[in-house]
Amino acid sequence: MGTLGSRIRSLRKDRKLTQVQLGKIVGVSDVTVGYWEKDQNQPGGVSLTKLAKFFGVSEGFLVTGKEEKSNVDTASLGAMRVPVISWVQAGGWTGESDATNLEGTLEYVLTTDAHSLGTFALRVKGKSMEPDFREGDTIIVDPELAPGPGDYVVAKNGGNEATFKKYRSRGVTESGEDVFELVPLNPDFATLDSSRERILIIGVVVEHRRTMRH
Repeated sequence: MGTLGSRIRSLRKDRKLTQVQLGKIVGVSDVTVGYWEKDQNQPGGVSLTKLAKFFGVSEGFLVTGKEEKSNVDTASLGAMRVPVISWVQAGGWTGESDATNLEGTLEYVLTTDAHSLGTFALRVKGKSMEPDFREGDTIIVDPELAPGPGDYVVAKNGGNEATFKKYRSRGVTESGEDVFELVPLNPDFATLDSSRERILIIGVVVEHRRTMRH
């Protein structure tokens, strides 16, 4: 059956994560993760909840090694459930946002890659990112990542909805603020410029999925 520490270690290795990486995801040091895995200490309530959410298992499974059937139907072992949210919801999303606080019935997608707990998914709409991204495609967005040149990002520049564009760095101002453009792949749409309007980067696109047949 093993111990709590051995289960954490096994799940971490299944996800191909280092102790440093898991610590950043949960919000603790790699030393703390090492203590957990050696059963020299145990994760507290908040940390235990974050571990369970990230690994797609119940807190009970981590503690006892036993999982109720109702808890294993929604996610395979080692998979993370990512909520599919609306573009309006994305406009207010942060790394601390939690899908359990959203109202209504949520759709989820599964990912086995290592992303932060605030990661969310969106259905692409419109034609501004054609031909690489088509309406109906799914993008998975990590709000804890900082964008680099060439990344695809979700951002907000006023209004109620987020927008999806390619990030193009334009340097740094004298006060140390990043200057950048958000570029549509479709030339029929306008480029956004952070030197001319306030733009808030919400997250970086880490996965792109397309259904080939309906």
